[in-house]
Amino acid sequence: MAYDEAVVGRIRTLLSDRSDVHEKKMFGGLCFIVRGHMCCAASGRGGLLVRVGPDAPASVFKEPYASTVEMRGRIMSGFVRVAPDGYRTASGLKKWGTRAIDCVAALPKNAKKPSTKKKARATKDK
Repeated sequence: MAYDEAVVGRIRTLLSDRSDVHEKKMFGGLCFIVRGHMCCAASGRGGLLVRVGPDAPASVFKEPYASTVEMRGRIMSGFVRVAPDGYRTASGLKKWGTRAIDCVAALPKNAKKPSTKKKARATKDK
């Protein structure tokens, strides 16, 4: 399942006033990186992944349309999956987006790391 392009557009609009946002394809979806940290993502499995932090109260995961995030059999602490009905309205998306932005704002700015991949050199046979 591909991520929802309409949701991606809505997230871009929500984050459009920021200059510290980057996008990266991850987890089968499109992730929004703010201040160098994963903030939220339009998931390829459906829904929205939202960073709420490891100290988020348990009540966040019990809100309507919210659940824990499981990947490869492991729970991703500090993240919540929100079903589409939870962000169908502009106010719903803003609520979850604001939570994610507030979470990454509390983290130290993450500088972009240089790539560690080495380019393969072509060798000539003599």
